[in-house]
Amino acid sequence: MSKRTLNILSECIPVFTMLQDENRQQILMLLFDNKEMSVTELTEQLSLSRPAVSHHLKLLLDSKLLKVTKNGKERIYSISMDSAVSQLKALLASLENDMNTTPE
Repeated sequence: MSKRTLNILSECIPVFTMLQDENRQQILMLLFDNKEMSVTELTEQLSLSRPAVSHHLKLLLDSKLLKVTKNGKERIYSISMDSAVSQLKALLASLENDMNTTPE
């Protein structure tokens, strides 16, 4: 594996870390299906407390997998994976390049 691929892989680790948690996976699936949801709406759909949902949302926001907008006092969450998708595409392209490069 090339040094470039290893560097890209290390940049992708936070995304993999976020996606490994089942609760965060469920939140992302709900947001994919519903486009936008509030903490209240997510809590109603999940078997988690409101503080637990808020905690997972903060982690996803910090990882740039979600974005938030305000509607009055309510915070509305939606998917924002452009950065993560770009990183993963770069990783796949670099891995493919490594596989097609013959060692000398």
